[in-house]
Amino acid sequence: MKLNRWTLALAAAGIVTAPSLLRAQTNTIMTALSSTTLSGYVDTSAQWNLGTGNANNPPYAFGGAGKADGFNLNVVDLTLDKPEDETPWAAGYHADLWFGPDASALGTQSTGIPGDFAIHQAYVTLRTPIGNGLDWKMGVFDTVIGYESFTSPNNPNYTHSYGFTIEPTQHTGLLGTYIVNDEFTLSAGIANSVGSTINLKGSPPFAESYKTYMAAGTYTVSTNAGWLSGSTLTAGVVNGFNGNNGNGTAAKQTSVYLGSTISTPITALKLGASMDFLDHHNNTDVNTATGGGINGTTWAWALYASFQATEKLALNLRGEYVDNRSDALGAANIVDNNIYEFTATAQYDLWKNVLSRIEFRWDHVDQTQAFGGTTAGTPSRDNAFLIAANVIYKF
Repeated sequence: MKLNRWTLALAAAGIVTAPSLLRAQTNTIMTALSSTTLSGYVDTSAQWNLGTGNANNPPYAFGGAGKADGFNLNVVDLTLDKPEDETPWAAGYHADLWFGPDASALGTQSTGIPGDFAIHQAYVTLRTPIGNGLDWKMGVFDTVIGYESFTSPNNPNYTHSYGFTIEPTQHTGLLGTYIVNDEFTLSAGIANSVGSTINLKGSPPFAESYKTYMAAGTYTVSTNAGWLSGSTLTAGVVNGFNGNNGNGTAAKQTSVYLGSTISTPITALKLGASMDFLDHHNNTDVNTATGGGINGTTWAWALYASFQATEKLALNLRGEYVDNRSDALGAANIVDNNIYEFTATAQYDLWKNVLSRIEFRWDHVDQTQAFGGTTAGTPSRDNAFLIAANVIYKF
């Protein structure tokens, strides 16, 4: 317990007593914490990668050999959140902590040493009374672009898309968000880098002053537009330095995103579409293992469909096409290859607070064989098939 000099003087004079000081301090702490909420989830899975030899798995985010053919603890998420209130100069904070194997894959550890603990997000929120209120995040926050979320219960599928995989992840910086009206929301920010590593600054050949810039806007169809009400269209761009590229080099990169969720005349049916474009460019950092730095582009196009068949049963589909001309996906046999991916997921919420899914996924390449094999360097298949069960408890 830390007390100021005036309080200590009052205690010495006998005007206040130690028990009253303890109660006062406790009341202050409880008041400060009274508006903080605790939430999170435990994410588990079991999956079977069909076929013999799974050395070369499809290189989508949070997948890989470590989850193939067995039971998995994916991640434990613990979130502390104090949202802003409605006052003009409101403040709050958000801290999102990860435990488990996915924490290592997240790659935010500032030490550069992977571990089963990571800070997913941690930022302070501030409001300035400009117009309708300009809200700021300062700290570590998710990127402003993308159709899918890092919070797995919010996604329609268990596995992630390639579009999600090539997008930026977390940024350490400052982000401003302004709600123009009920239809338009704008965000813009500046960060250290495109890479997820917390506090990662520029390094040769980039100066520490080299920064990443981002902007995004979302249009939401108004409530008086009939069955289209609630549909959204989002566009965004992130440009800067990335020290976490797939082949170990540092590079400049630009990510462009366009995505939409569409309501339909069938209330239970929602459609979605996304386009991700990644351009590694003007790279002068030479990697001796590959003979040069990353340069090239990757396009990822995806379509989504979600049908709420009953109160408890939902069916989710995703189809994706990827034109990959860079090392962005980090697998040599995927470079200069086209990838097709189809995922079907059935979600049935039988238990309270539990999300349960069964998923089938098919990945296909139409050029060099990229999957399977008994050693990492000798893939033997054009196709990869997966059957998975995903069980998540939310609290």
